[in-house]
Amino acid sequence: QVQLVESGGGLVQAGGSLRLSCAASGRTFTFSNYAMGWFRQAPGKEREFVATINWSGGRTYYADSVRGRFTISRDNAKNTVYLQMNNLKPEDTAVYYCAGKNGKNYYYIVAQYDYWGQGTQVTVSS
Repeated sequence: QVQLVESGGGLVQAGGSLRLSCAASGRTFTFSNYAMGWFRQAPGKEREFVATINWSGGRTYYADSVRGRFTISRDNAKNTVYLQMNNLKPEDTAVYYCAGKNGKNYYYIVAQYDYWGQGTQVTVSS
């Protein structure tokens, strides 16, 4: 089985920054075989796509709402994917989840992903 563990969430004022991390592990898991994504879910709303990165880190894709403010990256040697979030807004408040998909492309649909973390809360105050 694959385990994804997010960290780095917290409370921040509008305009501030946070860096989320997601550490992946598993007995037969090869991190570099997986595209990774970040999604978020606010209370009463559906889970939505935030950012995704392909297996090598050479291709990324972002939701329009975060493009230019958030940056996704990965370190295959550390089995970790990151989400740097700058210029945070109150509407970014949500539980943030990382997800893994076995594949060489990148993916931005919830149903495409094979594995999910437990989530980390991000709260942005105005």
